[in-house]
Amino acid sequence: MPRFFIPNSAVGVRDDGTKTVMICGEDAMHITKSLRMKPGEKLDVCDMGRREYSCVITEIGEEVFADVLNEKNSDTEPPYTAVLYQALVKGDKFDTVVQKAVECGVTKIVPFISDRCVVRLDKKGAAKKSERWQRIALEAAKQCGRSIIPEICPLMTYKEAIEAASKATIPLFCYEAEKGTTLPQALKNAPEDSEISIVIGSEGGFSVSEAEYAANNGMKCVGLGKRILRTETASSFVLACLCYELEL
Repeated sequence: MPRFFIPNSAVGVRDDGTKTVMICGEDAMHITKSLRMKPGEKLDVCDMGRREYSCVITEIGEEVFADVLNEKNSDTEPPYTAVLYQALVKGDKFDTVVQKAVECGVTKIVPFISDRCVVRLDKKGAAKKSERWQRIALEAAKQCGRSIIPEICPLMTYKEAIEAASKATIPLFCYEAEKGTTLPQALKNAPEDSEISIVIGSEGGFSVSEAEYAANNGMKCVGLGKRILRTETASSFVLACLCYELEL
């Protein structure tokens, strides 16, 4: 069933006590022009308070109005908060990272520049890319039934990313040369409501100096097993491990 996000202000109540929702902008156009939905058809709506509404369309136009049939608190979000710090990567790989991370339960995605990044963006270029990545996050959130739209944060330097990531309850620095601490060990006895940061490098991984800087500034360096993962695989791999350990 089609799913849309609305602000809390788009939920109202008619004089007869019926709760209604209003969908406007691009989503209304998508409902009317692309999906060609008609009054009487049903859709799902989620507000920013993590309330889900099953609705039936009553009016189609520049805005779409629907009556609420039933509502409930969303149960699709993980019990923990996961923030992904992802180094910039070549081509459209970051698109894949965003899409799969949203499907796997990420809350925020923070792009950053590391020593071995091939891609270099200025603020203007980063802002343009962020708009695209936010649209991808929105569509992925709709597709997989999320009750929030994960945020794509502004581009950071490596040191800014480490400073921010190290403040999490469980700050994970994923490093292919780490032979001591494993991901299961780092997650052992983690409370369900943990805030977890995940730092992933670019195609070339992290330099030794970057790994040392992370370790010296509060990050937990962890290995991800015996095989070297591509950067676009590593983030969803870690998020899937979190889901298994703390949610399923």
